[in-house]
Amino acid sequence: MDRFARLVADVIGVPMALVCLVESSRQVFPGMVGLAAPWADARRAPLTHSLCRHVVTSGRPLVVTDARENPLTSTSAAIPDLGVVGYAGMPLTDGAGHVLGSLCALDTRPREWTTRELELLQDLAAACSAELRLRIVSRHREQARADEARARAEADEATGRHRAALERSQLLLRAADALADTTGLADVSEQVRDLVSSDLKPVYVGLVLVEGGTTKRLRRMVDVMGTTAMERTHETYTLDADWPTARAARENRTITVTDTAQLRRDYAPEVAETFAELGLRTAVCVPLPGTVLPLGTLVLGWDHRHEIDIVEQAVLASLAGYTARAVERALFVDNRVDAAREMQEALLTDVPSVPRLDLAALYRAAARTDLVGGDWYDAYPLPTAAEGGEESTAPAVLVLSVGDITGHDMRAATLMGQVRSMLRQADLDHAGGGPARAVNALEHANAALRLEASGTLVHAHLRPRSAEAGNWELTWTNAGHPPPLLVRPDGAVDRLTAHGIMLFPGLNTAPRVEHRLLLPPGSLLLLYTDGLVERPGRDMDLAIDEAAGLLAAHEGRSLDVLLNEITDRIAGPDPRDDIALLALRIPTI
Repeated sequence: MDRFARLVADVIGVPMALVCLVESSRQVFPGMVGLAAPWADARRAPLTHSLCRHVVTSGRPLVVTDARENPLTSTSAAIPDLGVVGYAGMPLTDGAGHVLGSLCALDTRPREWTTRELELLQDLAAACSAELRLRIVSRHREQARADEARARAEADEATGRHRAALERSQLLLRAADALADTTGLADVSEQVRDLVSSDLKPVYVGLVLVEGGTTKRLRRMVDVMGTTAMERTHETYTLDADWPTARAARENRTITVTDTAQLRRDYAPEVAETFAELGLRTAVCVPLPGTVLPLGTLVLGWDHRHEIDIVEQAVLASLAGYTARAVERALFVDNRVDAAREMQEALLTDVPSVPRLDLAALYRAAARTDLVGGDWYDAYPLPTAAEGGEESTAPAVLVLSVGDITGHDMRAATLMGQVRSMLRQADLDHAGGGPARAVNALEHANAALRLEASGTLVHAHLRPRSAEAGNWELTWTNAGHPPPLLVRPDGAVDRLTAHGIMLFPGLNTAPRVEHRLLLPPGSLLLLYTDGLVERPGRDMDLAIDEAAGLLAAHEGRSLDVLLNEITDRIAGPDPRDDIALLALRIPTI
């Protein structure tokens, strides 16, 4: 009985529905949906709260637009206590034709009931009556066979008409779940195609979105896996174009096309050509509701004549609503991600040109377009002091940094920019103090200013030593970061594993420790973030060893080529995390 009540609520579109049986002193609700406490708990109410008793008394349907204004119902306690305003009830009868109660649809506001809604309610009442008869017949075995046959025939007929309504309701439930998890526009388009293709069986599903400023245009979401050339040929067009998709968005109403004659009469010539190219006989264009204007149009096409009844129209309208919300969310996320990516690219400047050194850097974003990271690299010279305290134009120290701020969102990207700038400032303010002092100053500022930035980094200073021999001295400090790789002139590769704890406010109270190495000509140093070597299901040490092997064979190749090859080979074409690499090579003399 609850199932019949849910069917009424879903198909008719009302907040409350009842299977109501009227007794001599009360009414009971074996089936109900939307009824509030205490009536829902008791599943019964006195006859003072009953509009269904009028159906039982008259034996005929009772349809009321506003119960407050109808003389028959205006004094009923169901109006203030149950919130009933609009009422439509169909008789529920037993095998002898006696009226047992009513299958009713209830609205909390005035309701003009359509002929189609009343026909659907009448059909459901017939099916519900059949179910009631089966229960009554079980007590009267002599009459059971005849009543059962008749009841099942009626139930089968009603079930056949409304099975599609149940399936459409299930489609909307799946759509709500699937579209709630989408992030990008491509994901929204793919989910919509999968949903409607499995249930409504169209041969074409398209999504067209409104874009632009004062001059509105429509852009199709091209299915990159499909073979529909039309989507690229007519990818963009104006909102006032003679396309049914444009008219649906422009007029904010569903447009249905059923024959080519209508197309040739009402639309541009290319529309009929597209219809024929896709092999369509029927198409429906449903606007995607927006705050002011529709966000676009959902298009479904069939290669046969497809009748779109009132139930399917309601389903498509609801599906378009879910799709519109997903599109709005995807556009918001895309805009934030684009802003974060642009900020990252602006911060990751070109490496400087330094005599007697080769430098190269690479930044590669994660394959997921909604994933923004805090990975960065940096390289800059620190000027040396000349006589009189003025700065010399020749750099005394080359600073190298690679780091990874915790998080994959706009905040992580913003903190990365702040940390990078603060570290530069610390180097300038503590000239000659070394990389450890600069990182200590960064940690002090991070804690004092409550930036709450956390993550890992390697910060290094490189100074020339014995110019004739071409040697350089590397001094570095490591805050929990993956070990840099150093290729020596003989081809041996060392992991510079010495490190301290990660960067985290309040975690480190001791001064950072520095480490030193002399780098002769032919040395190659690689700094990298964990996105290069860390992936679920793969040993991180093995990935680092693989990178070391590729580095060992670096001779004769440019650093730019080498960094791209390492990233392609180890992280693959679809990295799960952002990757930042910084490489330095001391050429042989």
